[in-house]
Parts: sequence; structure tokens; C-alpha cells
Amino acid sequence: MYNSGKVIIGIIIFLAVFALPIWYNRGAAVVPPKLELPKDEKQCVEATAYMKASHMEMLDTWRNSVVRDGARVYVSTTGKTYNMSLQNTCLACHKTKEKFCDRCHNYLDVAPDCWDCHIAPEVKLTGRTK
Repeated sequence: MYNSGKVIIGIIIFLAVFALPIWYNRGAAVVPPKLELPKDEKQCVEATAYMKASHMEMLDTWRNSVVRDGARVYVSTTGKTYNMSLQNTCLACHKTKEKFCDRCHNYLDVAPDCWDCHIAPEVKLTGRTK
């Protein structure tokens, strides 16, 4: 091999450049946001772990059931029934979109299309006078 020294140096440079982002961000994980949970300690539609992982699939299924089939009642795994409604069921407990939905969605850098059809809850301004 005539150019083995150059090839080895090239491989080392490639590995150094490839691994730089890994070493540069080592230990710099972003802390997950603190969500504002309902104060009245109500039971959610499903278990917390399920809701964290699968709430979007649930809302998508609810949308399809309501719009396409006209079904409006959801029976949870506990047997309790709920109205399939983002605004009347979910936002009845999670009242502040900015302190619950948006914190997590911004952290994960996702842009759900819920508010293309639904009206976002109004933000109440405090400390302002007319």
C-alpha cells in the first residue's frame, strides 16, 4: 500500500468529525418540561403512561369515530364512559393549553394539527386594567 498513511489519517479525521457532535453535546440533555396538571386530581381518560405515549393516536381515533361513524362515547379500560371531545373532555381538566399541551409539544418539536379545526382556548390575561 503506497498511501496507507494518508488513508489512516483520513479515517481518523472522518471519525473525529463524525463523533464531534456526540462529544460536544455529552451531558447536555434538555430537562423535560413540568406540566401543569389538574389541581382536583381527577382520573384521566386512561392511565398516565398510556396518555403520555399514545394520546395522539387516541385523539385521532376519536376524531375518526366522531366524524365518520357518529360515535361520541368512549369507554375507557376502567369501564367509565367519556364524551369523545378534545375541548369538552380533555380541556375540561387541562385548562391551560400553553401550560400543558404547548410545553410538551414545544419540547418534542412537534406541531399537531388540532387547532386547525378546534378553537384554541383563550388565554386569560391577568393584572391588566381597562
